[in-house]
Amino acid sequence: MILLMVWASFLLSFIDRLLWGSVAVPARHSLNLPVAALGSFDTAFYIGYVVSNALCGFATDRLGGRIILTAVLFLLGLFTFLFSFTNAIIVGLIFQILMGLAAGADYAACVKLVLSWFPLRDRGKAMGLFMTASSLGVTITNAIVPSLLKTFRWGTVYQIIGFVTIVAGIICFLLLHDGPILAQNESKQTPNLAQLLRNRDLIFLALAGFGALWGTWGYAVWANALMVTHYHVSLVQAGFIVALFGIGAIISKPLIGWLSDWLGGARKVPIIIILASFVVMLLIFGSLSSVTAFEIAAPFLGITAFVYSPLMNTMVPEVAGRTAISSSAGITNAFWQLGSVIVPLVVGVVFQSTHSFYAAFVALAAGPLLGALCMLFVRERKVF
Repeated sequence: MILLMVWASFLLSFIDRLLWGSVAVPARHSLNLPVAALGSFDTAFYIGYVVSNALCGFATDRLGGRIILTAVLFLLGLFTFLFSFTNAIIVGLIFQILMGLAAGADYAACVKLVLSWFPLRDRGKAMGLFMTASSLGVTITNAIVPSLLKTFRWGTVYQIIGFVTIVAGIICFLLLHDGPILAQNESKQTPNLAQLLRNRDLIFLALAGFGALWGTWGYAVWANALMVTHYHVSLVQAGFIVALFGIGAIISKPLIGWLSDWLGGARKVPIIIILASFVVMLLIFGSLSSVTAFEIAAPFLGITAFVYSPLMNTMVPEVAGRTAISSSAGITNAFWQLGSVIVPLVVGVVFQSTHSFYAAFVALAAGPLLGALCMLFVRERKVF
């Protein structure tokens, strides 16, 4: 029940943040927005999101996951609802920043709750199931929102989703509780930022996650454009190939959690193997040229591109300690997100200067290669 509520909360948070991508076109016409302004709304959201990730983890360690997650859902739902009344670019940007600030605290709060309810022997399975919410969020948003837009205007869609999110926050407040594993008094201590920044294992995990997300979201952003531009694959075919990439992620995340628990909670070695495999699959994909070959390779690439995340997300608080679960998760996740922000620019420069499909994938593969090398220096510790 607890895992289901945390999973559903994270799923709703992802749907809220992904809404704009589905309603941007009709919203652009009603707001008379230039095409260039559409992307600025996403940028505004992630400015708030990264800042909130870095800061709100400390509040979660102090106040507990239940209170923070309740506040996240209520505020995110409220700002999502209010965004529907946007009548100018500046108003929309302000609301998107506020939405990002609210949503950015969800990850740390959810991780805190999962780890507070599930002991070491079950932690990998729980985290693997929890992390499917992010993958399913993409699928559900793109399946539901277009249908809603056939009946309602874009603002009404925001109001519906915002209202549902607020209701979810109320339900969490009434039914959700912090778990017994972290109920000791030390779990309420304020974590020491300087101590976190001196934690060499946390630093190398942050660098490893930066490289991993570099490859994952770099592919997600550029795969369609690279296949269409270089090999003249149709948009429909390219979309299907990337969808196969996503299916691999949904299937693999719970499975790696089960495997990790079966191996006694092993994280480091599986992560290194996965990231090394990710490098190989990116280079293989970059050497392909036919639609059929892309379709065969995409699910396997998707497995390597996402399956590390439950293990890495679990390992961060394990090396940081019980008093810094949310703060360590928030800081590392904020740093990880920088990889997904920078990589689109780098791959664009590489492809434009070389006109080489393979060179673009070499640039993508550099990220997980860095991640695998950094993981070699991480000491696997489980302090609770």
